[in-house]
Amino acid sequence: MELTPIYDNQPDIYNLKGFAPRMMGTKDLRALGVSVTPDEATMDLFTAGCRSFMARWEARTAIPRPRVDLGPIDLGNDLEIHNYTSHCPTLTYEVSPVQGCQVGCLYCLVTDGVHEHTLSAYENYDQLLEPILEKHRHEEHYYYYSAKTEALQEPTLQTGIAHRILNTFIRHYERYPDSKARLFIASKAGIKHLMYARDGVRIIDLFEQLKGKMQFNTSVSIMPDSLRLLLEPFAAPVPERMAAVRACQKRGILSESALVQPIFPSYLNDEVMSEFFGRLHRNGIVNFKPEFLTVSPATLAWIGQLLEHFDPDQARRLYTLYLAPENQDHKKQRQRTAPERNFCLEQFKRFQQTGRSFGISMSICYWVRKTLDIDTDMIPIINENGYQCLGYQRKLFDSPFYTE
Repeated sequence: MELTPIYDNQPDIYNLKGFAPRMMGTKDLRALGVSVTPDEATMDLFTAGCRSFMARWEARTAIPRPRVDLGPIDLGNDLEIHNYTSHCPTLTYEVSPVQGCQVGCLYCLVTDGVHEHTLSAYENYDQLLEPILEKHRHEEHYYYYSAKTEALQEPTLQTGIAHRILNTFIRHYERYPDSKARLFIASKAGIKHLMYARDGVRIIDLFEQLKGKMQFNTSVSIMPDSLRLLLEPFAAPVPERMAAVRACQKRGILSESALVQPIFPSYLNDEVMSEFFGRLHRNGIVNFKPEFLTVSPATLAWIGQLLEHFDPDQARRLYTLYLAPENQDHKKQRQRTAPERNFCLEQFKRFQQTGRSFGISMSICYWVRKTLDIDTDMIPIINENGYQCLGYQRKLFDSPFYTE
């Protein structure tokens, strides 16, 4: 099935003026001013990333093609539990009706930025979901739609899958008004996605029927705008995402927390942070969950080259924060490297201070808390605004009609 981009803002990455991927080694990094020398294993992965980026750029497979294959899912399957660290304190099931993602982020945590395969979507996913919702209705838990792909993208909207999933939750609550299931959506969707209609019913109309039982968390990054168009080729522009947040709030749909990822550490300064949190505040956001860019050395190779095209000094800082040998044990899920630990801790303190100056609280995941030794005095497990971990609103369990 051919797809029509909802936001036709795709940059021409293959004809970016003056840019072509290249092989890079330790000499090239030193020439750029990188002050660390990666160990041999890291450098092998880095050069492999250069090689794969060159091949994908030449073959024009660096970003997704607008096509999805439709098929059924085995209704005997169960849902995966969202628990990357093995210690997540919140019970969350993943809702993943699409394999792959049309947004095509080159920093993608699921595919390491590789989008060469045709997308596949499960037309009958709602039939899988319905009995699972009923089975677990007595547990306090969330359904994360969607941890491994964008919930509201062309493959789910233009096939009707998203509408059917939301209607499944609506029917569930009509049948079981005391169900303890809660729907959690973290999304890069813009207002056009929320206004997408099938049979005259828009996504936001379905959201409104679920208010008190769901939350909609926008997902935004902190990176240079020039880079965003290349790294998120089919995503809604940030102003459109903020419009989606305001539209939800206007209808009483809980939409006051933001997933802030990825954060490019090389881009941070006081002006950037003040402007970013000011924008969140102006759009009614009262909580955020920050997440630094975490990448394999291979993915870092092509992201760094694109960043270098616009700002070599930022590329130098990015490589320095990720490639140091002593930092190679600072891993998140699937062995992705995070920035240098002390830098992360210092920046989290800055985030918290800047956020609070705008009345915005910060929640963090267990992995960040553990790896940076952050105690509950600095950031409570459930913060002052009732948010935990990824930005789950615990007050949704206190009152099924919490829309404060």
